[in-house]
Amino acid sequence: MLVDDKIFLGVSTHPEYLALKYGNRHGLVTGATGTGKTVTLQVMAEGFSAAGVPVFAADIKGDLSGVGKMGAAQDWQSQRAKDIGFDDFKDDVFPVIFWDLFGRQGHPIRATISEMGALLLSRMLELNDTQEGVLNIAFKLADDEGLLLLDLKDLRALLVDIQERAKEISTRYGNVSTASIGAIQRALLVLEQQGAENFFGERALDIADLMRTDRDGKGFISILAADELMRAPRLYATFLLWMLSELFEELPEVGDPDKPKLVFFFDEAHLLFDDAPKVLIDKVEQVVRLVRSKGVGVYFVTQNPVDIPESVLAQLSNRVQHALRAYTPREQKAVRVAADTFRPNPEFSTAEVITQLGIGEALVSVLEAKGIPSVVGRTLIRPPSAQVGPLLPEERRSIIANSPVAGLYDTVVDRESAFEKLAQKARDRQLAEERQRQDDEAAKAQRTYQDDKPRRSSSRQTPSEAAMNSLARTVANRLGSALVRGILGGLKRGR
Repeated sequence: MLVDDKIFLGVSTHPEYLALKYGNRHGLVTGATGTGKTVTLQVMAEGFSAAGVPVFAADIKGDLSGVGKMGAAQDWQSQRAKDIGFDDFKDDVFPVIFWDLFGRQGHPIRATISEMGALLLSRMLELNDTQEGVLNIAFKLADDEGLLLLDLKDLRALLVDIQERAKEISTRYGNVSTASIGAIQRALLVLEQQGAENFFGERALDIADLMRTDRDGKGFISILAADELMRAPRLYATFLLWMLSELFEELPEVGDPDKPKLVFFFDEAHLLFDDAPKVLIDKVEQVVRLVRSKGVGVYFVTQNPVDIPESVLAQLSNRVQHALRAYTPREQKAVRVAADTFRPNPEFSTAEVITQLGIGEALVSVLEAKGIPSVVGRTLIRPPSAQVGPLLPEERRSIIANSPVAGLYDTVVDRESAFEKLAQKARDRQLAEERQRQDDEAAKAQRTYQDDKPRRSSSRQTPSEAAMNSLARTVANRLGSALVRGILGGLKRGR
């Protein structure tokens, strides 16, 4: 049942295959918790990898990590293979690269603030329209003044600088209020507490490192450890959307290749769209629609098709629907919506079967000849070939240590950027103010001595003059130190 140009998914009344040449037409894997979505995701990831297609997938529960270990078929796997006549089933292992935004269960993934952009960052910070406008001004100012925004301290320093120059900047770019800047700073602090400071910075991820193949021609499966990341769902969703946007921006046009250049699995996809403004949904639709021509297939994984906006859902051609529960009117409506997305099969009612599917069963419809969706089939999904279930911690560490990107991202690079330039600007201003104060004090002292005291033949300072000048320098230094602390963000944070 294994053929070169298709991925074997399972058996209905006949074998169900996903043709590689339609792999970049995107897809959807849905179903209630515990119905087998993760196993289906593993089957598809293994199939793409075996065909030489790199895969990127978020691993919410840690179960997907088992693809990096040689399988040892459990009883249910052997029985499933027998039930569907899968005679060429065998254990296998696939090349894996582990990633982790926090750098604990995989190689760190980083992006710069500038790369993220104002729209996605506003989404991550949950800013309102006014605050988003101020953030857009900050990005524009940084571009105009040649300030690199690499990490959170760069952005915080820039916001402090904008606040101190609010009148000037408001005249040039539009109104900038202290309240909006304070709200953005507070949101940044919350984001930092969620661990985002580990994500923003350099070395930034090179998309090419997600598109590797091994010596045997298998595509590497890049697995993002997302169990901890899911505690910050807005960070998770925005990060994956940023990565999708980066793929679209960086990859060349390839049209419709014989197989995808990369397949991207977006688990818990509803998090991307929950409370999302229309402008963001429009952007997602645009990226999903256009990234196909870059040879990238995007597969959303979620519980129900209604979690995905219709404009995006219309772009998802290859579909696997596991069981849905229908106890409430809303759930019953969701079942009908899910059934309506399939090409009907005259042998059964799609809406009825969706609620009757057992674990490991799914309704499958994929693109066939000329890109036409196949008639939906009630399918028993094939068993995975690699280990089903998570790796042990020591097994994960061994794979990380021997990874093709080992050492490339482990060390943070902190080159000169907005923070350093603005800090230097503050120090220069402090020194200029100190020199001016000293000049003013000296001139004042000189006038006083000329008016009230006879001239001295020596230019040496008296003890009282030396003490006065020392005090002036001390005061100036303290004032300058406070200014620098403000530029560094310490005094301004939380305002």
